Amino acid sequence: MADGEMKLEARASFHAMTEGTAEDWQAIAKASAEFGKALPDRLIAHLNLLKGDCGGFSVDRLEHSLQTATRAHRDGRDEEYVVCALLHDIGDILGPANHAEIGAVILKPYVSERNHWMLEHHGIFQGYYFFHHLGLDRDMREQFRGHPDFEYTAQFCHLYDQSAFDPAYESMPLEAFEPMLRRVVAAPKRSIYKRG
Repeated sequence: MADGEMKLEARASFHAMTEGTAEDWQAIAKASAEFGKALPDRLIAHLNLLKGDCGGFSVDRLEHSLQTATRAHRDGRDEEYVVCALLHDIGDILGPANHAEIGAVILKPYVSERNHWMLEHHGIFQGYYFFHHLGLDRDMREQFRGHPDFEYTAQFCHLYDQSAFDPAYESMPLEAFEPMLRRVVAAPKRSIYKRG
């Protein structure tokens, strides 16, 4: 290949999915697999977008994420849990009003149902510590009382999330979490597609 010449990848030839062939879908599957391999890099890039944005807190959002993950790691939590702690607020970038759900949806194929539930609901559970200061019901999480992962999620917020705003805390650097992140999102553990 000459300098500046780009390798053309196989592409689907259809203009509507109803026209697709097995060859088209093989080309798409191959390109999707390559794109999927770069997910950790995109997640790290998006985490870095949290740097410098304090949102009124005493630390920026990246530092909050690093503190949450560092606390979980130092407490002996497994890699999947630590990665959930690292990425729990990644949704702040595109959906501050529903950040918990965004982070949960990103990690859903790669984490256990329990960790997914924790991610999806941590925003409401975290509200226990501040909703009453904003005229909201701090016990909003009680609507989930009785769910098998209620205490698990309450514990995440209490031990790691609500306490991760300390400017003097010595967090592990983002680079320390990269290998964990790459392992957790290396391949989906479960399908997001279900019949019915």
